[in-house]
Formats: sequence, structure tokens, C-alpha cells
Amino acid sequence: MIDAGADAHAAAARARVDVRAPATVTTLEDARAVYDATWTEADGTSQITSNLLRAVVHAGGLASVAYRDEVPVGAALAFVGRHQDSAGAWNVHLHSHMAAVIDGYRDQHIGAALKLHQRAWALDHGIDMIVWTFDPLVRRNVRLNLLKLGADVDGFEVDFYGSMDDGINTDDPTDRLFAWWRLDSDRVAAALAGGLPPVDVAARVAAGDEIRVVELPADIVAVRAADVAEATRWRTSVRQELLDGFAAGLAVIGIDASGNLVLGRKNA
Repeated sequence: MIDAGADAHAAAARARVDVRAPATVTTLEDARAVYDATWTEADGTSQITSNLLRAVVHAGGLASVAYRDEVPVGAALAFVGRHQDSAGAWNVHLHSHMAAVIDGYRDQHIGAALKLHQRAWALDHGIDMIVWTFDPLVRRNVRLNLLKLGADVDGFEVDFYGSMDDGINTDDPTDRLFAWWRLDSDRVAAALAGGLPPVDVAARVAAGDEIRVVELPADIVAVRAADVAEATRWRTSVRQELLDGFAAGLAVIGIDASGNLVLGRKNA
């Protein structure tokens, strides 16, 4: 029996935050402030305005803000989308478009608390799938999505959003993997119960499985700030390895003990 509300409460307690779903223009300003602090635009404008947040929430989407001692330290935004299954039928999902934790509060489980809040909200509203994109170079997000949340990866697109001139992406091509979070699956239940194990690459290779390890930088944000050419090298290398692997019929099956992406045959 799934108790997504209890899972969300436990995640918030672990992160020492209170996650709320603001709906008024005034309270949505807290979400906008988090986005502006995270994705600082060169011209000083907002990534997303409070009136647009209000429209998304009014249309059935979800804005959520994580507070610590009444200070907004994280925020997420999701809207209802649709996808086609293998039979061509359209199904509803929640598309998690933005999730941010401000500097000084990262790596404190706040991102997971926001995701678990989204999961509880989605299941309460009859939605069993959440979809989002993520940068394959950001190692901490790869670990969160695959091991801590139990999301599957299905899809990769080069420069998905085009150029983004903000404090994080700084015109780096926006290559993105697509996460599919099947909220009531056994995989997700196992991940939330203690985290999924990394792929035992040596054992899989010894068993004759076709395995490719895609090495990731330890901290691509720091690399971008220190050496643009090195950041570009990482982007080009990871992009090509993913394209080659997917073209060969492989898929992302997890990460190794060092946090690198592992490609292989699903269900092998």
C-alpha cells in the first residue's frame, strides 16, 4: 500500500523543510524569488513571473516551495502534460519543469523533498507518472534521479532548450536526458526504501552483458566557471557517448559506484 503523503513528510523532515503549494500571487512570489536566485539572468529579468506561475497553478499545475524557518530555500514547478504509449493512446503525466534549491542549501536533501511532495500531489490527483529533463553532466542530479528516486531514463535530446544565458547554464548547450518516474512502481518503492544500488559493472561484464560506462565530471558547474574549454570537452564527449550508445540499442540502466552513467541492455 502506497502512502505517498507519509513518504513526502519523511523526506521533508529529513531535509528540515516545510514544503507547501502556494496558490496566490503573493505567496507565489516566494517561488519566483528562488528561481531568480538560482538562474540569475544577465539582464536582471525573472526566469518565470509570478503571474505566469499563477496561471499554471490555476490551470491545474503545481507550484511548491520548501521553507526552512519560514525562509524559502527551494521551489519546483510542474504542469499537466500528455504522452503517447506504445499503442498510440494518450496518457496524462505531470511534467516537472523547474526545480531549484538556492546556494547554501544544496546537498541537504531539499531537492528530494520537493520531488516527494510532487509525487504525493500527483497520486492524490490521479496521476501516476512524473516526467522531467535533466543535464547528464550534473552528477548529483543523476544520482538523485536514478538511485534515490528510482526514475527510468527514456530519451536524450541535444540542445533541448537551446541557449540559456543564466547563472548556471551560461550558454552551455542544453543536452538533456528524459526521466520517467513511475510513481507506484516496485522500482520507485525500492528506491524510496533506501536507495537503489549502483550497477556492478565488473559483474555485468563478466556475465557477458554489453556495458558502456560514460564518465561524468565531478562538478560541471565548477568546471564551467573555471575553464570553459574543459566544460565544452565534457559536453562533447558525454553527448557523443550517449548518442553512440543509444544508436547501438543501449539504454541508461543506472550509475556505477563512482557516479558515472552506465549504459546496457534493459532487463539483461
